[in-house]
Amino acid sequence: MSRSMPTFSRTCMRGIIRSLNAKHMHMKGKSRLAVLLVFAFVIACKEEKKDTGSAAAGGAARGGGPLQVEAFIVKTQALSEQLEVPGTLMPYEQTEIRPEISGRVVKLNIPEGSFVKKGTVLVKLFDEDLQAQLKKLQVQLQINAKTAERQKELLTIGGISQQEYDLSELAVSNLKADIDLVRVSITKTEIRAPFDGRIGLKNISDGAYISPTTLVTTISQVGRLKMEFSVPEKYSELMAKGRPVTFTVAGSNKTFKAAVMATESVIEANTRTLRVRTVIDSKAPELSPGAFAKVGLKLDENDKALIIPTQAIIPQARNKRVVLYSNGAPKFQVVSTGIRDSSYVQVTDGLKLGDTVITTGLLAIRPDTKIKLSKVQ
Repeated sequence: MSRSMPTFSRTCMRGIIRSLNAKHMHMKGKSRLAVLLVFAFVIACKEEKKDTGSAAAGGAARGGGPLQVEAFIVKTQALSEQLEVPGTLMPYEQTEIRPEISGRVVKLNIPEGSFVKKGTVLVKLFDEDLQAQLKKLQVQLQINAKTAERQKELLTIGGISQQEYDLSELAVSNLKADIDLVRVSITKTEIRAPFDGRIGLKNISDGAYISPTTLVTTISQVGRLKMEFSVPEKYSELMAKGRPVTFTVAGSNKTFKAAVMATESVIEANTRTLRVRTVIDSKAPELSPGAFAKVGLKLDENDKALIIPTQAIIPQARNKRVVLYSNGAPKFQVVSTGIRDSSYVQVTDGLKLGDTVITTGLLAIRPDTKIKLSKVQ
């Protein structure tokens, strides 16, 4: 018994002894059960020894071996920061067509979806009463003009006073002003296209009575297009007039170009963004007013940027850090960053060319951790 003691734990030995005592104390009919219990304790003790040994071996491997990590050697590379924001295509000019006065439609000329020239009469309202008033005033003007001519002749021979002649000239001037006023009113009965453009859908019919609140139709200048989008406020200074931008639209693989025309005078307080308006010179059929656009902006570019992978940066409350590899040990270094893209970030301070920066296992690294490089990029 003493030679077999080291092969089992004390707990297992106590269990075997208790089982043997139980064997002698019980009846012969239960002796087989006691033997089975003894064998069960032996098997359990072997499994316990195996598990304990494996755990001890695993703990030794975790505690004693170096941490396997990957690293990146700091280098210089051309780097540019790209920003993608949503935009909306718009007509270069667009307006709603509404009448200036109330009246009944006597002529309707709205070719829906077609192009019209500037000045084309789209709607004509009833104006016969104004035309009659104009003729009446024109007749009165002729009579008063002849009267003024006769009085001028009388004035030269002293037949009338200067005051009488002045009153006749004043009557002629008043009639001319009234005629001009009526003509302006007649002009308001004609609704004309304000510029060359495409007519939208009409909302009225012949004979309808309309007022200044009635929306007749819309007209859009689609020969040239505009595009609007918003950028975060930190990029507002970069949106100078004439700055080129690129964009794409759904259903087309082409990349189109535009130029910044103007920006809003203030930054939107709710979103902290600046609205930008650009001009599109392309007349491609894929571009339609109201379409959604993906706008790509190249905000900054450096041909010799000192770069590291973005995952190597450890953000802190007040700064940013990286972990340097130095002779098998880590070294925590505070850095300052600049522009970035999807894979790399520029380091403006804290690193030099050729430094080895750790990129994996950053959460497990402590100042006293032993490190082994498994891969260096």
